[in-house]
Amino acid sequence: MQDNNLDLPFWEGFSIWNFDRRSDGIWISLVPTVGSIARCSNCARACSQIHGRYWRTVREMTMVGEPVWLQVHLRRVRCPDCGTCAEHIDWLERHARVTRRLAQFVGLWCEKLPVAHVCEMTGLHWETVRRIERAKLATQLAALPIAEPVRLVMDEFALFKGHRYATVVLDADTRQVLWVGEGRSREAVRPFFEWLGVERCRQIEAVAMDMNSAFDLEVQQHCPRARVVYDLFHVIAKYGREVIDRVRVDEANQLKHDKPARQKVKRGRWLLLRNPENVPEDQQPKLEELLAANQALMTTYVMKASLKELWQPRTAWQWRRSWKSWLRMAAQGTLEPLQRFARRLHPYWRGILARLRWPMHTGQLEGINNRIKVMKRMAYGYRDSEFFFLKIKAAFPGNP
Repeated sequence: MQDNNLDLPFWEGFSIWNFDRRSDGIWISLVPTVGSIARCSNCARACSQIHGRYWRTVREMTMVGEPVWLQVHLRRVRCPDCGTCAEHIDWLERHARVTRRLAQFVGLWCEKLPVAHVCEMTGLHWETVRRIERAKLATQLAALPIAEPVRLVMDEFALFKGHRYATVVLDADTRQVLWVGEGRSREAVRPFFEWLGVERCRQIEAVAMDMNSAFDLEVQQHCPRARVVYDLFHVIAKYGREVIDRVRVDEANQLKHDKPARQKVKRGRWLLLRNPENVPEDQQPKLEELLAANQALMTTYVMKASLKELWQPRTAWQWRRSWKSWLRMAAQGTLEPLQRFARRLHPYWRGILARLRWPMHTGQLEGINNRIKVMKRMAYGYRDSEFFFLKIKAAFPGNP
């Protein structure tokens, strides 16, 4: 079917020249509307000289349940300022093989569905959908204002199985994900400080993190004014693994002759790791019975509560007395796991004390890490880490 005068608002500046229904979809041929003036795709200047003409095949939104293919007759213009270049089209990006309308549709659904589902819904190739989404993410990130962080939060999350991690850096004030990189070593996080630059590094006043020496050393090297703040959650989690679990196993091994008592100790792990206020009421008697029957577990449980109090607001001198008291009690005890943990914790005292001046933690980044895991599960994993990091940064642009 041919119609030289059919002009529709879907494709501004073009008229339908031919319409054909084939086995693979609907094919529509478009030609420039009579009298339309071509504009330069670089400067949008109207150009009267035409250098040449060519056809481009483009995918459009699905209509009446069938794929739509556009064969567009395009012009190359001779611009006085830019030279020879393609004409500007409002509904089609330069060199694009899909219309802007379809690209926007793909970008919208990629925020909610895995790429494979979007491919099935639109009939586009996986690489085409991924390229469209990547361009959208790059545009979103480029539109964000330049970050001027003062406080940072650093943490890692599992990228793949096999102890492969990625590091996330968050602006603690705006909650914007500033940077994501693979690895958690000094070399892995150094590109972030190089991206931040010398001037912005000097503005950093505090950085919250776990007891990761790589993070600590890089912050000290690049941010001379920054104070490192160690997160309570990570320290207590480390205490649970290295002290409570080790003492519990040792005590269970000593009760081989008393199987009922041994089972209580072995099964009491989660009761010992929970905070007292989080223990269910029906489990309170079991916890009290367990602590009353085992002096070593009682000691580790009390020492954990005392350790947590070091993060409570107080003066520097009060903290110093509490810190020395905790170290002394740990050293004077008979529990080797507790003594070993205290020796390892001692060099990090400045990062614990900094909590009094900078009440920061990595909790907000832990919540973001949980959402990152959901994104990864929805997509059944990402083969391209760089693209995954773009999605993370676009998903957390910060507070308006």
